[in-house]
Amino acid sequence: MKQILDAILAGDTSPEEYAALELPESYQAVTVHKDEQGIFEGMASKDKDPRKSLHLDDVALPELGPGEAFVAVMASAINYNTVWTSIFEPVSTFGFLERYGKISPLGKRHDLPYHIVGSDLSGVVLATGLGVHSWHPGDEVVAHCLSVELESSDGHNDTMLDPEQRIWGFETNFGGLAHIALVKSNQLMPKAAHLTWEEAASPGLVNSTAYRQLVSRNGAGMKQGDNVLIWGASGGLGGFATQYAVNGGATPICVVSNEEKAGICRKMGAELIINRSEENWQFWKDEHTQDPKEWRRLGAKIRELTGGEDVDIVFEHPGRETFGASVFAARKGGTIVTCASTSGYMHQYDNRYLWMNLKKIVGSHFANYRESWEANRLIAKGMIHPTLSRTYPLEEVGQAALDVHQNKHQGKVGVLCLAPEEGLGVRDQELRAQHLDQINAFRGV
Repeated sequence: MKQILDAILAGDTSPEEYAALELPESYQAVTVHKDEQGIFEGMASKDKDPRKSLHLDDVALPELGPGEAFVAVMASAINYNTVWTSIFEPVSTFGFLERYGKISPLGKRHDLPYHIVGSDLSGVVLATGLGVHSWHPGDEVVAHCLSVELESSDGHNDTMLDPEQRIWGFETNFGGLAHIALVKSNQLMPKAAHLTWEEAASPGLVNSTAYRQLVSRNGAGMKQGDNVLIWGASGGLGGFATQYAVNGGATPICVVSNEEKAGICRKMGAELIINRSEENWQFWKDEHTQDPKEWRRLGAKIRELTGGEDVDIVFEHPGRETFGASVFAARKGGTIVTCASTSGYMHQYDNRYLWMNLKKIVGSHFANYRESWEANRLIAKGMIHPTLSRTYPLEEVGQAALDVHQNKHQGKVGVLCLAPEEGLGVRDQELRAQHLDQINAFRGV
C-alpha cells in the first residue's frame, strides 16, 4: 500500500503510472465477524458497544468484475448503518450477504465469514473492470452507496425501485472503511476539489438522502416559501436538510438539543430555532401512551416562530419518539417524509390527524444515481457544505461508531483510511477560501 499512497500524495502521478501500480493481495479493512453475531444477545441496544464487534483485519483483495472499480480509500465516515451492523440490529447483515451471494457468481464474492463495512469514501481509482469507460486510474472520486443490478425493468424509472437494490457497505461487502474498496462504477462521482479527503468523504450517504427526501420529486418536493420542520437540524442528516431549505427558499424550523447546535444552524442561515432541551417535550407518557397535549405544545411553538403558520413538510428520521408529534404538526395537506427510525421502528400516530386533514406520509430511502450526482454537484460548487465535526483514524473506528451510537457527535464523524493526517487533498484553494467559514461551521471553529 505504500507505493499507492506515495503516488497519491505526490500529486503529479499520471493515469498511466496509476494503472501500472501493482495491487496488493490483501489490505486492511474494518469488519464484523459472522461467528460473533450473538455477542450482544440479551443486551439493550444502548448497552451494545461497537468497539467489541468492529475489527481491523487484513483481508484478501476480491476479484474485480465487469462494471466495477477498485478505489484507494483516503477517508470514509460513520453512518447509522455502520452502527446497526456493529450491534447486529435490527438484523445481522450477514443475511443480506447470503442472499446477495445466491444471485450470481459475482454476488457470491460478498458471502464471506466477515463483512467489510462503510458506506462513504473519498479516494483515487486504482483499476476498472470490463465495460468501464467513464472512469480511469488516477481519478479522484467519492462514492454514493446505491448498488443496483438493473436487470429488471422495475429499476429503470427510478433505480431505488430495482428489486436488487442494495446499500453498499451495509447490504453488500467490501465497503469504504478500508484501505481499498470495491464499488460499481456507477457509484462514482467527482471529488470536490476544494475539500480535504475527510471532508469530501463525509457527505455521500446523508447528503444524497437529504436531497431525495426533501428536494426531489420522489420525496417531499420542497418549494420556495415552504415551512420545513427539521428534527436534529444540526446532525449529519439534518444539517444537509437545513442547508437545502435555506438554499431552496424555504424556511427551516430547526429542532436541536442545545445552544451549540443552535449556533451551527444559525451559521447555515437558519433563523427559527427550537431548543428541545428548553421545551422539555414529553411526547410519551409511558412506553405505550403518547400525550397529545405535548403535540399541541409543539404546534404552538412552531406557530409562535412562523407568525401563525403550520409546517408544510416535516423532515422525519428519529422515528418512534417524534412520529406522532410530526403527523400532528404538519399543516392540512402537508407531508411527513421519513427516511429512518433512529429512536425506534414501530411508529404510532393518531390517524385522524392524517386522514381528516389530507396529510401524506412519504417513505424515502437513500437516492438514485441522478439524485446523488445532483447532490454531489452542489457540494462541488460550494453551494452545500460538509457537516464533518470530528475525524478518527481507522484504528479507532469502534470509538467513532460508539460516539454515533450514543449521539455524542454533531454533524458527521469522519475516518482517515489511507490519508496519514487531516487536511490533505485540497486542489482548489481559492474556492476553499470563499467557503471556509461554512466548511468550519460543524467543527466549532
